[in-house]
Amino acid sequence: MSQSETLIKKSANRREFLKTGITAAGVATIGTGLLGGGASAFGQEHDGDGDLTQGDIAILRFLNALEQIEADLWIQYSELGGVQDKEVSGVKGGNPLYTAALSILDGDMAQYIHDNTDDEISHAAFLKAYLESKGAEAVDLSPFATIPGSTATGSTGKTRLTNLTQLTVDTSFWSKYRSVTNPDFDPGAPFVQAVPSLNVGKHTAIPRTDADTAGSFLSSDNTKSITPHLQAIAFTAGFHFAFIEAGGTSLYPTLAQKVSNLEVLRVLLSIGPSETMHFQTWQDKAGNALPLTDVDNGPGGTGASVTFTTLANAQGETNPESLKGDTLQANLIMPEPTHFLSKKFPPVAIVRPTSTKNSGAVASLQGFVDDGLFIGQKNPEFLRLMFRLAEEADEARRRS
Repeated sequence: MSQSETLIKKSANRREFLKTGITAAGVATIGTGLLGGGASAFGQEHDGDGDLTQGDIAILRFLNALEQIEADLWIQYSELGGVQDKEVSGVKGGNPLYTAALSILDGDMAQYIHDNTDDEISHAAFLKAYLESKGAEAVDLSPFATIPGSTATGSTGKTRLTNLTQLTVDTSFWSKYRSVTNPDFDPGAPFVQAVPSLNVGKHTAIPRTDADTAGSFLSSDNTKSITPHLQAIAFTAGFHFAFIEAGGTSLYPTLAQKVSNLEVLRVLLSIGPSETMHFQTWQDKAGNALPLTDVDNGPGGTGASVTFTTLANAQGETNPESLKGDTLQANLIMPEPTHFLSKKFPPVAIVRPTSTKNSGAVASLQGFVDDGLFIGQKNPEFLRLMFRLAEEADEARRRS
């Protein structure tokens, strides 16, 4: 965390340096071997084919890298809890007990996980191919896939880019969309956590070993035969699914505002809504979590405590809002109209946030860092590379 905070400060200082008008020509590019060459900070120069700007390429590179990260985490979820077939590579029969725990949220969870995984793999592959078709080098994060993953039944046992066993999940996305306030329009507006205890401590969203599934068995009523501990792991995953896809929902329209090339704009406007479809699905399913409390004190546990409540019983939205859970009602999955651009306009239902400050590349990456996805990544070059990519994407400017 301290490393990422230092990198964020350096990024902010660098952006301020550029804004003062001092030349950026001497700024070095970190990880040029993986980036395929330096990129202009403001993204107004053309690349070699005279079509895409360097800013367009910077945006595509960052998204290419981020989609590899998303594909990595979704493959882990799919190995253990998704439909098992040849469409998503690496499946080993799944983990029936974890799959059953997830099915408490919805009977179609395994299919949804499989399809979300397939989508993210396709995003990463498409962006790689598109960059290369334009003569730009895609980003390859495979050298950084060194984090130990699950060894539970169903896992391939591969090392990973992401860590799903020590998560601190920000569930404020839940009230942002049920709220009449907009984080872009109302800086500092408080947003209630749907599951406050998930935002504290380190929680696993997958069974780490078969010890996490011990004591559970399949039955006609899995709410009784699956232990509260395994249910808590599955419910954590349900909220984490929505957290991940909420980030993509905001990121794509945020970066689309910076694109110059119309075809690149089409790419972002076509991929982005699929992230929103994912988010809409997952926040709906997460709301089905049953009330329970679990302390992760078994083998390999972190000691973290989590409490899920019956969000179906929460109240609807209020205006003015309170911090008493009034915006937590589970089935309010359509975006509540909110302030946008100016108070002279009436409230409108929108994707939020869509500002560089709150949902740009650096902000999105920092959200992943805070989530704990990269705990166990021992190569400092990984975060240096990722923040550099994010920086360059945020600094892109639409050409007049």
